[in-house]
Amino acid sequence: MAHPRGYLCLVLHAHLPFIRHPEHPEFLEEDWLFEAMIETYLPLLAVYERLVNDSVNFRITMSLTPPLCEMLVDPLLQERAERRLESLLELAEKEVHRTSRGDMRKFHDAACMYERKLTLALDLFQNRYHRNLVAGFRAFQDHGVLEIITCGATHGFMPLIKTENAKRAQIQVAKINYEKHFGRLPRGIWLAECGYAPGVDRHLADQGIRFFFMDAHGLLYGKPYPRYGVFAPVYTPNRVAVFARDIQSSRQVWSREEGYPGDFDYREFYRDIGYDAPYDYIRPYLHSDGVRRNVGLKYHRITGVGIDLGKKEPYLPDIALERAATHAGNFMFNRQHQCRHLFGVFKKPPILVAPYDAELFGHWWYEGPDFIEFLSRKIHFDQSEIKMITPSEYLEKNKSLQVIEPTASSWGDKGYNEVWLNASNDWIYRHLHLAESRMIELAQRFPVSDGILRRALNQAARELLLAQSSDWAFIMTTGTVVSYAVRRTREHIYRFTRLYEQAMAGMIEESLLNDYESKDSIFQEIDYTVYA
Repeated sequence: MAHPRGYLCLVLHAHLPFIRHPEHPEFLEEDWLFEAMIETYLPLLAVYERLVNDSVNFRITMSLTPPLCEMLVDPLLQERAERRLESLLELAEKEVHRTSRGDMRKFHDAACMYERKLTLALDLFQNRYHRNLVAGFRAFQDHGVLEIITCGATHGFMPLIKTENAKRAQIQVAKINYEKHFGRLPRGIWLAECGYAPGVDRHLADQGIRFFFMDAHGLLYGKPYPRYGVFAPVYTPNRVAVFARDIQSSRQVWSREEGYPGDFDYREFYRDIGYDAPYDYIRPYLHSDGVRRNVGLKYHRITGVGIDLGKKEPYLPDIALERAATHAGNFMFNRQHQCRHLFGVFKKPPILVAPYDAELFGHWWYEGPDFIEFLSRKIHFDQSEIKMITPSEYLEKNKSLQVIEPTASSWGDKGYNEVWLNASNDWIYRHLHLAESRMIELAQRFPVSDGILRRALNQAARELLLAQSSDWAFIMTTGTVVSYAVRRTREHIYRFTRLYEQAMAGMIEESLLNDYESKDSIFQEIDYTVYA
């Protein structure tokens, strides 16, 4: 493809908060990681492997956030994930038998599909990647088809971090962690929640970050107006490139009314055999409390708008797969027309930036990984107008960019800070901002340290970073597991405060420090002087 009419930059933002509870034999919120591994990360790796094996020249950009990477390489969580995957495969094998007769026969194709996919997933996890999915993604980056970017150290929402030192720490800690996992420095970053405020780009430039992403209005409301709108990156005043989201591409996937995932033939997320199967049968696959919950095997399709869960019709995998192929073709067709029009206007190939949460593909939209595979194959084999590209590749081809000052923005509801600062969560910031100031005080008071004091100061930095995770404020707003988000915020602030007081008094309680280090073990490479 010598001269495409336009480029598609598909971006998958893979993130989960750091959840690790060695003090409990099982912990409900750790399921978030296991579900994402089984339903999103392993299926995506399988897609990448098939595409590479078939010499499909695809390009995808993924952010793998530092907390996610740290969890994916953690031996305790790897062991627990393996147990979960083995248990789910055992259940799927039983389901193949249970659905082979009588009224359950209508679910047999779905049961066989689960057994087949889970068998592949377990083989990939154990034998191909030896439990380490970070190594799997790294291999595809090294192969040249995947660009992995970083994110703020703990997905901290940059516009609401008060001090410049703490903003810098989020980025610098992330850079060092990325190098540990991927053997090179990151070229790009996903700012958590696409949260941008003027001046953040200076910290990115200082750490060698070449590009980041933002929502459309952050660029369109910038000064001066971007001459190519959101269809070309620009440089910020500190010479960091910024790519903005294409609204049309996003709407086709995200929108509840217009988006593909709402198609009636796709799998229904909210009906699961954790609730439908006989209790004595499903009990061994629930948590120790015995409460019915989703286990991941779902036998019904969306069926229609507003249809009661009890009236959903059986899920038919082959038909759903056909729909994914059709939707991939439709998505490509629309991007072709979009690029054709924009090329005529701009007289240069536009870039369409299509960013999504990675967990949409597989976890929420079960057929999402199939959609990505079909799309990649269709773009490679069936046309020559558009080409998949990574941000780094685009910048190599286009070195001269307009300079503008983007405006403060996010991709949250209403486009600014309200999701992370409202009546449900505003109380956290007085504590976070005080902790920031105290961490800077510690780093400046103890520019050199060793032994137990250094351990305590490094742990204090970990506790502050974990408290800053945007996930906690987000959960408080959405009203899901609010008690857990409140607990995590309070625990990290409390642990930080204890360490601060003990360090200032010169009396570190080693048993307390050991406990904190065991529970909050993220970033073993951390150096607290990043806050100085």
